[in-house]
Amino acid sequence: MIGAADMAGPRPMLRVVDTLTEMFVDLAAGRTRSPARTVIEHGDERVLLVSPAVWERRGVGSVKITTLTPDNPGRGLPLIHGIVALTDLDTGQITALLDGAELTAVRTGAVAAVATRCCTADDADDLAVLGAGVQARALVRAMTAVRPIRTVRVFSRTRGRAEQFADRVRDTHGLRVTVCDSAKAAVADAAIICTATSTSDNRPLIEADWVAPGAHVNVIGGTHPDAIELDPAVLADAVAVVEDRTAALDGAGEIRAALAAGVLTVDDLHELGALLDGETRVDGRTSVLRTVGMSIEDTAAALALREQAAAVT
Repeated sequence: MIGAADMAGPRPMLRVVDTLTEMFVDLAAGRTRSPARTVIEHGDERVLLVSPAVWERRGVGSVKITTLTPDNPGRGLPLIHGIVALTDLDTGQITALLDGAELTAVRTGAVAAVATRCCTADDADDLAVLGAGVQARALVRAMTAVRPIRTVRVFSRTRGRAEQFADRVRDTHGLRVTVCDSAKAAVADAAIICTATSTSDNRPLIEADWVAPGAHVNVIGGTHPDAIELDPAVLADAVAVVEDRTAALDGAGEIRAALAAGVLTVDDLHELGALLDGETRVDGRTSVLRTVGMSIEDTAAALALREQAAAVT
C-alpha cells in the first residue's frame, strides 16, 4: 500500500519525473502505447474514469479508477478520488495499490516538470501558479525538483485558499510567495507559469499578451474537454507541446480552440517525446505544454513510486 505520505518530498517526485522521461521516449519510439480511458459522465459534471495501460519493456501494467466531483472543493473534499493497482506482467500479481488522487497530482506535476526541463533555462527561478489546490501544490513540488525556484506568485479566485496555499509553500519549500490580486499580476514576467484550476469555462483565465516572450506555460486544463485556462492565441507564436496528438485533439480545450480558429494546425503540435529526443527544439521561444493525462503516465508513475518505496524500506 502506497499512500500520500509515501509520495511526499522531492525524491519521489524526481524519480517519477525521470521515469516519465524514460516512458515518453518509449512512447515516441512506438515501444509502448496508451489506450483511451473509459469516461462515464453522470449527474452534474461528475465523472468516473477507468484508465488501463501496460509498459511492456518495464514489465508492468496498471489500472486506475478515478472520480472527479466538481462540487467537492465547496464541501471541503478533494476534487479527485481514486486508486491505482500496479501489476507484474510476468506473474500477473498485483504488486502495489496506490492512492489514486495523490498519484494523479504527482504524475501530472511530473509531466509538467519533464516539459519544463526541456523548455526553460537551467536557472529559471520565477514561478507563477494559478490555482491553490492539491494539483497546484504538486506543481510547485515538481518545478522545484527540476529548477532552482526562488519566488512563487499565486492567484486563486478564493483569496483565503491562496493565502493558505502560500503559507504551506513557504513552510514546505522555504520560498518567497506572493499572493496576487489578479491572474495578470501573477503571470507578468514569470519565466514559468502553471495553471491548475477547476474551471469549466471556455473564457481564458490568462490573456495572450500577459505571457512574457520566452516564458514556458504548463496548462493542466479544467474539468471539461472544452475548458480553457490559457488564451489559445498564445499558441500562434509558441512551441505547442502535447503528450500525444490524438489525446490532445480529444481533450485539450486550448488546442481544440486554436485549431478551430486557424491559429495552428495539427502539424504544429509537438509531442513531448520529440522534445526529449531532440527532434523539436524550443531555443528560447515561448512554449506551452497542454496536458490531458494518459493512462501510461499512471503506469510509469506507479512503477516509480513502488521502486521509491522499496528503496526506502
